[in-house]
Amino acid sequence: MLIIGIAGGTGCGKTTVVNQIVNELPFEEVGVISQDSYYNDISHLTYEERTNINFDHPRAIDFDLLIEHLQILKQGNPIDQPVYSFVKHNRTKDTIHTFPRKVMIVEGILIMTNPKIREMFDIKIYVHADSDERLIRRLKRDITERGRDLDEVLSRYQNTLKPMHNQFIEPTKEFADIIIPNNKYNTVAVDIVRTIINEKLA
Repeated sequence: MLIIGIAGGTGCGKTTVVNQIVNELPFEEVGVISQDSYYNDISHLTYEERTNINFDHPRAIDFDLLIEHLQILKQGNPIDQPVYSFVKHNRTKDTIHTFPRKVMIVEGILIMTNPKIREMFDIKIYVHADSDERLIRRLKRDITERGRDLDEVLSRYQNTLKPMHNQFIEPTKEFADIIIPNNKYNTVAVDIVRTIINEKLA
């Protein structure tokens, strides 16, 4: 099994890069795991308490469970991937039965902050985007998809997202094997990744 880690700041376009890679591979050979599914289970907290949690700090992620699930997949066994609700700020009771694939892509802003998970990645990719561009994308997504209001998103960006990005996410660039600029010129980088994957699969 080939495990690929794709990181980068919020709104950098990781999903676009993941889709570009996935769309070129046979459906049955590739699977995707999102770091967002592995936010800690905080059912014991009230909704108000949950809204005050810093979800952009590595402590917010249940890395132990993510590592355990990757190990199970690597052994050829399926897992039940948690499902997270951004509206409720918590895991739901649902899970996604996920089977091992020849290529497993793990994507998320904080995945390369954890040394144990970094060691499990055969290819480490960092998607880079301009900070203004990322803020615009985050605004659009949080307002339209996650039911947030403008003031809430801007306040969170200024007080949490930006400092956490500078402290934890941006520094993980140094661990990347490939840095992809997320703009219209990134096709060469994505082609290189596809070539590497195909060579390893062959």
